[in-house]
Amino acid sequence: MNNQEILKRKSAEKAVEFIKSGMILGFGTGSTFNHVLYVLAEKFKSGEISNIVGIPSSEKTQKLASELNIPTSTLDSFPILDLTIDGADEVDIKLNVIKGGGGAHFREKIIAQASKKYIIIVDESKISKSLGEKWAVPVEVIKMAYQVELQFLQSLGAEAKPRLDSESNLFITDEGNYIIDANFGVIKNPKKLARKLEKRAGIVEHGIFVNMVDFVIVAKESGIEILKNKNL
Repeated sequence: MNNQEILKRKSAEKAVEFIKSGMILGFGTGSTFNHVLYVLAEKFKSGEISNIVGIPSSEKTQKLASELNIPTSTLDSFPILDLTIDGADEVDIKLNVIKGGGGAHFREKIIAQASKKYIIIVDESKISKSLGEKWAVPVEVIKMAYQVELQFLQSLGAEAKPRLDSESNLFITDEGNYIIDANFGVIKNPKKLARKLEKRAGIVEHGIFVNMVDFVIVAKESGIEILKNKNL
C-alpha cells in the first residue's frame, strides 16, 4: 500500500473500534470506506465482533460486503441504525463535509440521517479551512433536467460540468440519475448554499453535509486525531 492507503487503513481501524457486537450499521461508499469492510471482515471472521448487520449505500459496497461474507440488509428492515461510518472528499473546520466523489451521496445522506451516530474517516489531505477549497460539490439531477440544472448551477457562479464514467459516457448513479460537479470555489456559507440547492426542482440531492457528522477520524503521519462536533 502507498502512504495514503496506509493512512486510510489506520483511520478505518480506529473507526471499527466504535463497532460493537449486535449493532445495525450504515455502510458508506468509496476507497476509504472499503478499508472499514476489510477490517470488519477480519474481526467478524475471528469472532471478535458478531451479530452485526450492515446497510450498504451503494451497489459497489453491497458487492464487496457480500464477497467478504458480511451480513447486509435494507432500511426497510432496519430503519434506525446504531452507527454509520463513511469517508469524505473534504471536511471543513466545523466538520461540514462534501461527499459524492463515488457518486453515492444521495443514498449516503439517507443512511446518515437514519443513524444515531455518524463517523467520517479521512486522511489529513481531506481537511480544509472551508468547503470548496479542494473539491467541487456533486449535484445529482434527474435526467430530463440535466441541461436546465447545469445552467442553473452556472447561474449561481459555479463552474459546472457533467460527470463522465470511465468510458466517457455520462455517469449514472444507482438511482438512475446524472451528476453535475459544481465548483463554487470557497463556500463561505455551506448551509445557505445547501438550502438553495434543495429548493430547486430537478435536483435530487447535493453532496454538502451540514452539521450531520458526530466525529471525524483523521489519520495523520503523526497519528490519529478524533474531531468531535461541538454543535451536536
